[in-house]
Amino acid sequence: MSGQSENGALREQGAAFMPKFDDKGLLSAVVQHCETGEILMVAFMDQDALDATIRTRKAHFHSRSRGRLWMKGESSGNILDVRDILVDCDQDALVLKVHPNGPTCHTGARSCFYRKLENDDLIRTDG
Repeated sequence: MSGQSENGALREQGAAFMPKFDDKGLLSAVVQHCETGEILMVAFMDQDALDATIRTRKAHFHSRSRGRLWMKGESSGNILDVRDILVDCDQDALVLKVHPNGPTCHTGARSCFYRKLENDDLIRTDG
């Protein structure tokens, strides 16, 4: 077995955590409410964000706009307590199951997904 296919098999079937970052050093993270299952946000993590999240059990991300590590809620106080981290089959995406301490979206909405597309219009879904 070649080294690349061996690594692929280990990544997809093995017990070792081998995150697969993209060419920018990022992987996708879907944030889900641990009790309701609601999708709260999607963000990107680099190695520093992943390490900080694992170490503190508080969600950290790589801010592409700020160009730096940030802890969700560091200024608002709406921190996301991480309960579980799920890893997809090829380890290039995560699901963070969290308990949010307040609204998740920077707009003040409970979730960043507070609108749905109907025809060509966005309709608010958060009441």
